[in-house]
Amino acid sequence: MVLENSMSGELLLVGRILFGLVIAFTGLNHFLDMEGMVGYAEAKGVPAASVAIPVSGAMLLFSGLGIALGVFPILAAGALVVFFVVVTPKMHDFWNAPEEQKQGEVNSFLKNVGLLGASLVFLALGATSWPYAVNLGLF
Repeated sequence: MVLENSMSGELLLVGRILFGLVIAFTGLNHFLDMEGMVGYAEAKGVPAASVAIPVSGAMLLFSGLGIALGVFPILAAGALVVFFVVVTPKMHDFWNAPEEQKQGEVNSFLKNVGLLGASLVFLALGATSWPYAVNLGLF
């Protein structure tokens, strides 16, 4: 796929930076608020939450930076797809939430579905050369 129009490369760059840095910050937050994140994960029934939180935090941090910089984009986007497919129904199970928490869980669930969609787009574009990117990858 070639980005044909004169602004496509710049728009992809801005989108990569915005998306990637939000994801990377989310991963960093797993480390900055480890205790709170582990407690929330334990409350949601995540097994080995004290291991799952730093692992998922590292995955988000490196995937976000990978998308923003164009480094191993297929691995970065693929890791995000797996993350969102696994985490979204477990952590934002609005169908099990008490009524006062239901709307917040619906919002978080839908946000993650949108982020999953964006991750799928980056995965689809991952094998192409990205303008303004390091373009380092395995494939």
